Amino acid sequence: MLVSTRRAAVLGKPIAHSLSPVIHNAGYAAAGLTGWSYTRIECAAAELPDLVAGLGPEWAGLSVTMPGKEAALAVADAASPVAVAVGAANTLVRRPDGSWYADNTDVAGMVRVLTDAGVVAGATVTVLGAGGTARAALAAAARLACSSVTVVARRAAAVDELRPVADALGVVLIRADWAAARHHLAAADVAVSTVPKGVADPLAGALAWRPGAVFFDALYDPWPTPLAASAVAAGVRVVSGLDLLLAQAVGQFEQFTGVAAPQAAMAAALAAARAS
Repeated sequence: MLVSTRRAAVLGKPIAHSLSPVIHNAGYAAAGLTGWSYTRIECAAAELPDLVAGLGPEWAGLSVTMPGKEAALAVADAASPVAVAVGAANTLVRRPDGSWYADNTDVAGMVRVLTDAGVVAGATVTVLGAGGTARAALAAAARLACSSVTVVARRAAAVDELRPVADALGVVLIRADWAAARHHLAAADVAVSTVPKGVADPLAGALAWRPGAVFFDALYDPWPTPLAASAVAAGVRVVSGLDLLLAQAVGQFEQFTGVAAPQAAMAAALAAARAS
């Protein structure tokens, strides 16, 4: 069936705060994709299968944020190797036969922003937290040829739950106690914080950052976080969750539309939205 309009959306709960529509709609306009639109849909993980099943042929793709990334992988008819390894998908692409293909563009996005920040193959990596974004960080570390990743979390069991992911990716996972978080952050070439707002704030004081290190904080609101401000003050290169938001959206845009993403226009729209 030939459709004159094409639709995409971001799914999550809560979702009203999402800046994804700003990025994607700016991309459609800059690429001359008339008839394309991108919206937000409030959707819990349990609601995702029925929602996806009810979408018409005009739907080209879905971006999926928390808490639906595991459900997105489960609902897909096929999935990329990285999505399978990580156990989560942030992207659902409608294929010509009507089936859904799952991918995880968080991983490629994280590799890109870290590489742009100067991270090179074989860097030592420390990750704060052991949730969904930590899974993507493990996969990014694998692509950057890092043989091991130290994961610092408040619960040892949460780190153990990441071991099958690390094994699938071929990365050695080292568990570290939260009490030693400052030590591990200071020792790493790349430090990644995936914990919720406020959790890592107490670590910012008296943290001796490694010269030449890169710090990626998955948060972007509020910004800068105390940990990011500490890194900036120490001359460390800092990457924010906003950088990742744009990078992963570029991958989604190209999979949904089949055309190269107008990245400058998308970045400008995101910056304007944040400024306002």
